[in-house]
Amino acid sequence: MNGALARDMLGDLEAVLDQVPVIPVLVIDNADDAVPVARALAAGGIPIAEVTLRTPAAPDAIAAIAENVPEVLVGAGTVLSGDQVDTARSAGAQFVVSPGLSEAVVTACEVAAIPLIPGVATASEVQRAWNLGIRTLKFFPAVQAGGTATISALASVFRKVRFVPTGGVTAENLTEFLKLASVVACGGSWLAPANIVNAGDYAAITRRAEEALAIAAAVEA
Repeated sequence: MNGALARDMLGDLEAVLDQVPVIPVLVIDNADDAVPVARALAAGGIPIAEVTLRTPAAPDAIAAIAENVPEVLVGAGTVLSGDQVDTARSAGAQFVVSPGLSEAVVTACEVAAIPLIPGVATASEVQRAWNLGIRTLKFFPAVQAGGTATISALASVFRKVRFVPTGGVTAENLTEFLKLASVVACGGSWLAPANIVNAGDYAAITRRAEEALAIAAAVEA
């Protein structure tokens, strides 16, 4: 992939994050569920999804969304190694999310020309990411690592960093995270939890997506 296309992909991701308050975090046990879940999210106004590489079905789920739901920007989450970056990219992932900051994953994403949102929880990790040229970071685990107070403290020092809090974020506390200027979006599994996905209740996923957008709109008002 050439550099221009890589920049276009990064631009696509940044553009979506600027417009959408949440990145749905999906754990897909059956790849057949991937397309209806992605379509349900899109119907609720959320054109992005992170499929975690926690299940054997994940690569096929990513591929199915990439092929059949092009209006949804699909990424791979819980990416722990360079090999998993290659797996994600081959499946059709358009961005990568990792729970921590790994130079091996950063390098693999640079080689694959795919945007990365690595996870951080401390000032040292944010500084490492800064020196690697990364400015959009997943703050994980958000609630357990100090929530909005920690993000505010980090943002006061790393003023050009944008955070995506993930871990313990729900509809109930989404507002307090989105009120922070340094938070560009939040990652969350509450939009499409396993019990709802397994039950095939796609209308509930759409309702939860709409609710998240309404919460974000209230914050901006």
